Amino acid sequence: MNVVIDIGNTAAKLAVFKKHKLLWIYHAGQPIDLRTFEKQKFELSDSIVSSVVKLPEEKQLFKLLTDNTSLTRFTHKTPLPFINRYKTPATLGLDRLAAVAGAWKRFPNKNVLVIDAGTCVKYDFINAKGQYLGGSISPGLQMRFDAMHNFTNRLPLIRPEEIKSLTGDSTNNSMLTGAILGIINEIGGFIALYKSKYKNLKVILTGGDAEFLGRQLRTLKVFPTSLKNSIFAAYLMVLTSAPYLTLEGLNEILLHNIKIKKGH
Repeated sequence: MNVVIDIGNTAAKLAVFKKHKLLWIYHAGQPIDLRTFEKQKFELSDSIVSSVVKLPEEKQLFKLLTDNTSLTRFTHKTPLPFINRYKTPATLGLDRLAAVAGAWKRFPNKNVLVIDAGTCVKYDFINAKGQYLGGSISPGLQMRFDAMHNFTNRLPLIRPEEIKSLTGDSTNNSMLTGAILGIINEIGGFIALYKSKYKNLKVILTGGDAEFLGRQLRTLKVFPTSLKNSIFAAYLMVLTSAPYLTLEGLNEILLHNIKIKKGH
């Protein structure tokens, strides 16, 4: 069995896979409580760690994994199960590469657009030839609220909550409709643009805000009639939800490197 650890800026996720199958997942804060992991008593053989921050317990974590598994530390130099055409690979977020690896596993030999709605909204595209070409980055949902508050004198700092009307009838509601409908229309626009260029496009939505945006989208109450057949259809007809795509991708990268080590 493989253990996969994804350490982000504010939280971490630990998962155990048996080949391609996800068996167990643990949403950890920081620092990671290693006792929770040790109690599971899995028979582990290999592990991979992707980290964007240095943790206080990092030395203990790596010792635990090195003592019990064959450890792979995921970096921009780690071999990938697809071709990376990004011009500046050293600056490319490891989470983006992991998500693409997960997408390629789900839809091999297909054109796939990955939309990761988190702190930023990241768009990543891999073509049917298995070539990762890059993508786009824009402000995430909470970042849009933060920007409106920080760069004005009077707008309040608010948190996302579901909207039920196209037109905001208060300052808070105006900010909510602006940010939420803005990001939904942006994502729908990206989907439409990629669909116009690439046939049989598959779209995967993941990230911390994916569930909120998907739920908000499906209410339909926020959409004028003219949009129901365009953006709404673009979402629901091609969209695949994958909340653990990054973990799935890290596992695929690990399996790829295990094959390389074995000379396959």
